[in-house]
Amino acid sequence: MTQGIEQLSATKSHGGWVKRFSHRSQVLDCDMTFGIFLPPQAEEGNVPVLWWLSGLTCTDENFMQKAGAQKMAARLGIAIVCPDTSPRGTDLPGEHDSYDFGSGAGFYINAQKEPWSRHYHMYDYVTSELPALVREHFPISEREAISGHSMGGHGALICALKQPGRYASVSAFAPIVNPVACPWGEKAFSNYLGNERGEWADWDACELVLAKSSGQPMFVDQGEDDQFLNEQLKPENLEKACHIQGVSLKLRRHEGYDHSYFFVASFIDDHLEYHAHHLFADQA
Repeated sequence: MTQGIEQLSATKSHGGWVKRFSHRSQVLDCDMTFGIFLPPQAEEGNVPVLWWLSGLTCTDENFMQKAGAQKMAARLGIAIVCPDTSPRGTDLPGEHDSYDFGSGAGFYINAQKEPWSRHYHMYDYVTSELPALVREHFPISEREAISGHSMGGHGALICALKQPGRYASVSAFAPIVNPVACPWGEKAFSNYLGNERGEWADWDACELVLAKSSGQPMFVDQGEDDQFLNEQLKPENLEKACHIQGVSLKLRRHEGYDHSYFFVASFIDDHLEYHAHHLFADQA
């Protein structure tokens, strides 16, 4: 069934187009927006896509406006799609009370607890509904990779680990790798999923690696001056889990860099080239 989209804006960038659209999401039962960068190669045929998942408090616009990814993506011939970070306009009780839960903080999981379960199915949205919609309307091939920042880095990792073989590659900037063991994750998971902690493991990158759900290689960049490093992000936990299970993890630590988009913009080209290597691996 054809799903309608409405174009909100279109801006030429590095020979391609940055566009923004709205649509009605059946999965989330609300209106949603997403951004897409179409490289100039998309005018000639289908191109592979990088799904970018943003972090707490962000929308679909942060990455497109701050990361500076369009120049490299245009050179490589990769489309980039940026979903929003949570349902919008639902106005549930307490939804807007704090920055780390509710609006802007969907955590890319499927909520099981009311009232959140009525709308907060961000995992299904970013892995099923939105990809189908994008491929219906744009020249996007079946080749896909996924990346993200902070909460979005968590989302990228679990999407790849939960669906082995789907994504050609996965990377993350300063991801929340072990949400069952950090304040951000504990707050979100207890509200979205309930207090049975055993059910949280399906949405935690470290737990998924330890459960041998996937051998997906991962590429992670982390700033050493990140204000959330020790309490919330804990990359050493992912490093340990990957070592135990023999999963390939490229973890780079960068002295002086914090949690901001200055950090993301500094290394985004490395990630795009990493994904391009995998996306075009069979086209040599």
